[in-house]
Amino acid sequence: MGRRFDCSDLEQRTEGLTEAAAAVRRGELVVLPTDTVYGLGADAFTPSAVTELLDAKGRGRDMPPPVLVGTVRAATALIDDLGPYGQDLIDAFWPGPLTLVCKANRALSWDLGDTKGTVAVRMPLHPVALDLLKETGPMAVSSANRSGAPAATTAEEAEEQLGESVAVYLDAGKTTDHTPSTILDLTTAVPRMLRRGAIPVEKLRGIIGYVATDD
Repeated sequence: MGRRFDCSDLEQRTEGLTEAAAAVRRGELVVLPTDTVYGLGADAFTPSAVTELLDAKGRGRDMPPPVLVGTVRAATALIDDLGPYGQDLIDAFWPGPLTLVCKANRALSWDLGDTKGTVAVRMPLHPVALDLLKETGPMAVSSANRSGAPAATTAEEAEEQLGESVAVYLDAGKTTDHTPSTILDLTTAVPRMLRRGAIPVEKLRGIIGYVATDD
């Protein structure tokens, strides 16, 4: 069984972060809290771990996971080009619930699935997540649930769905905002909203002007 650590207890939090970082380095899966819902995470640079993540969720390679980072520097190392708007959006909304889809750095040897040369990257606003990401480096992270089931808002819900496929569960209580992150595609000339989420389109337009939407 995966070990669960209560991150409201300082001692357990410290031990849990150490255990989780070690598990990620071994290519194992961990569950971590984020500022939206609980996430299922793996080392972004270990292809077998990313495959295990997709298998645990019941997903195929056609749905590659986004990548969470603990610093802006870690994000820019993954990205070939932020385009004219990326830095302004990062300055305005990171850490926070904005996922940016950018052209991936072609020099990186990783395999997240069928990404078509792009990467979806985000820096979450959650202290436990940020502490873990600063220790592990970029992680492939998807919502901690089986595909088609509701996203987990507690570590218990994640454990019910994912069970023994996960080595370490970091429990930081119930997540407070269950709205998913807004996803914005920066790979085209005009930024396009791929998913409405916690940051409304009006706020994005307030920073970068025009944002294309499907409606």
